[in-house]
Amino acid sequence: MHEHKRLGRGIELTMLTEELKASDVGLEFLTRELKGSHEPSGIVFTVIAAMSGTEREYIRDRTLEGHESARKRGKTIGGAGVTDDDMLSMALHLRDQEMSLRDIAKRLVITTGAKRGQHPSPTTVMRMLREHDEQAATAAGA
Repeated sequence: MHEHKRLGRGIELTMLTEELKASDVGLEFLTRELKGSHEPSGIVFTVIAAMSGTEREYIRDRTLEGHESARKRGKTIGGAGVTDDDMLSMALHLRDQEMSLRDIAKRLVITTGAKRGQHPSPTTVMRMLREHDEQAATAAGA
């Protein structure tokens, strides 16, 4: 293994430890501070588990900070927007007829971009309607 920080990411380290012990497999780090062979039941695995958990939290925090920073600068996170005012108007009309989000999405068509001609997802429709409702509530309260 080259990087110990990747060992605990996305997997349960205790399960890996048990599998390695059952298969009589040791762990050898090829580089860095932990270079050398280690038994799967030793303290090294406990330390790695703690470090990996910390690394996951650090990556998550940095990602959220980056998203917040981008939002403050007016940047959008995610793919290109597929909704427009015409789509919103139609979605509001269909919602007034008490249609489900799934049925509303089936009746709407994306008019621009790479997804032109496709239907938006029900989640996209829900987000578009929620944002509209929040803006309307803010405008009514102002």
